[in-house]
Amino acid sequence: MPDWNTRLAVFYESDNQTHAVIPVDAFSPTFTLNAEVLHSLEATHIGVVHSPKSITFSLTVKAIGPSAAELTSLALRGARFNVILQEADGGHDWSFTKLVLSDCILTSANPTNATISGAPAATFSGFSLQAAAEPKAGARVEVP
Repeated sequence: MPDWNTRLAVFYESDNQTHAVIPVDAFSPTFTLNAEVLHSLEATHIGVVHSPKSITFSLTVKAIGPSAAELTSLALRGARFNVILQEADGGHDWSFTKLVLSDCILTSANPTNATISGAPAATFSGFSLQAAAEPKAGARVEVP
């Protein structure tokens, strides 16, 4: 049984520059791969109907460094960017070399209230037009 000793790092690429998202609390990608079974009056399970795939994500960042401001700027400009998730510090536990969400657009930016204790955070939600996963074993997978 392996021990999970790996940290994952989130980066974004914009204007041909790569920026680390620090400090990041959570990154949640969702790949919706819709398929519906096709039935007929005379038989069941005769095929499948595929619907378009969609890729969405949510990213929560502490608002104590430049990352929250930079992501807010991307959201307000409607700028496209890439999100990269990969192992940090030479980890070896994760199944992928890296996961890249390309041509991302932020659809919402929700900062938390500023309080007297704890650091404020901002949650960003968006979608990606493409994704690529590079597993450590097997072939690279792309979702257009």
